[in-house]
Amino acid sequence: MKPDLSIERQVGQRVAGVDEVGRGPLAGPVLAAAILLPERLAPELAAAIDDSKRLSAARRRNLAVLLEASGAVIALGAASVAEIERINILQASLLAMSRAVRRLRVIPDHVLVDGNVAPAIGIPCSAVVGGDRLSLSIASASIIAKVARDRLMLRLGAKHPGYGWDRNAGYGTEMHRAAIGRLGATAHHRRGFGQLLR
Repeated sequence: MKPDLSIERQVGQRVAGVDEVGRGPLAGPVLAAAILLPERLAPELAAAIDDSKRLSAARRRNLAVLLEASGAVIALGAASVAEIERINILQASLLAMSRAVRRLRVIPDHVLVDGNVAPAIGIPCSAVVGGDRLSLSIASASIIAKVARDRLMLRLGAKHPGYGWDRNAGYGTEMHRAAIGRLGATAHHRRGFGQLLR
């Protein structure tokens, strides 16, 4: 099953899809993307879009470039490690999503969010469980968010070598945990995450 525009057609005219990435890592911010797809999205591009987790890194990067060139309205939002530690990862994810929506240069009529909790953004908003596999807008947002966060972790990894962020994007791989034990935690590590102590 591939995502399509069925849900978008049910809820309104200008529909933004929103997804976040980075809830599970031991390091780095949580990042969200919001996207309003163009009215006429090339059929071949629409057919190629899928949940970012089902695509290779190279395919995600290529699709992100094509989405950015398609006329889609795209915005990013993030919540920092400090915010994650202060308000918890769920609230930080909702904060990142609301920031992404607020940064869109076009105000959507309705927002579709991947998951079971929608942020309070003052716009009609629906939480769609498994939305990145159902909604073309949410799937597109998942691609944009994943590519943007991977690029960010690549830059941070160049400043903090040894943790393998270019390969693990901050997730708690065995190599990453071993590096924390050997090198200690950086300012980009989520010290409140219990895995850092294991």
